[in-house]
Amino acid sequence: MSVRRLAKEQPASFAFSKETMKKVEWWIAKYPADRARSAVIPMLWLVQKQEGWISEPAIRAVAELLGMPVIRVLEVATFYTMFMLEPVGEVALVQVCGTTPCQTRGSEALMAVCKRKLGPQNHRSADGKFYWQEVECLGACANAPMAAINDYYYEDLTPESFEALLDDFAAGKKPRPGSAIGRQGSAPEGGPTTLTDVALFDGSLGQPVTVPNLPTTVGA
Repeated sequence: MSVRRLAKEQPASFAFSKETMKKVEWWIAKYPADRARSAVIPMLWLVQKQEGWISEPAIRAVAELLGMPVIRVLEVATFYTMFMLEPVGEVALVQVCGTTPCQTRGSEALMAVCKRKLGPQNHRSADGKFYWQEVECLGACANAPMAAINDYYYEDLTPESFEALLDDFAAGKKPRPGSAIGRQGSAPEGGPTTLTDVALFDGSLGQPVTVPNLPTTVGA
C-alpha cells in the first residue's frame, strides 16, 4: 500500500458552506447522538465535493464537529484513496484505469495522452485545470479502456476520443458520460445478442396462474 500524506502547502482555515452544512446535518441525523462519528466518511466526501480535496484544516473541522480525535479522522482520510489529499484540477480530476483488462485494451495509450497534454501524473497541469492519475480497477472492465472524470465514467475510449474529451472539458463543455461507441450498458459491441425478443419483457407471454384453494387448518 502506498504512503498517503497531506499536502505540504495547506490553507489557513476551512469553513463549511451553508449548502454543505445542510447535508452534513442530514447525515449526522441518520445516527444516534452517541454514534455521530459514523458520518465521518460521508462528511469527508462532502468536504471534497465542496473544496475538491481534503485539507488539514478541513480534517480538524470534521473532527471537532463529530467530537472525534483529529488523528482518527486523519486515519480515514489517508486510508481511502477516493479522498484527494492535495489540490486537484479546477476543471477535471482524471483517473485512468490501468488494471489488466484496461491495460490490454489500450489504457497505456490513454496515459500517454495525459502525459503529453497534462504533464506528469499526481500533479496539477500547468494551467491548473486538470489533475490526472493512474488508478486500480474501476469496475467497468467490459467497456475497457476507461477513465473516471470527476463523478462519471467514460468508456470504450481510444487515444483520439479521449483527447477530444479532454479538449471538451478544457473548453468548459460537459461531455456526456458513458460509452464513446454508443455501447448499451455492458452489452457486446453492436448491441445485445441474447434476450433480444421484446416479448420477454412486455408481459405478452405471461399466463394467468391459478392457485388452488389451500386448507385453512392443518390436520393432525
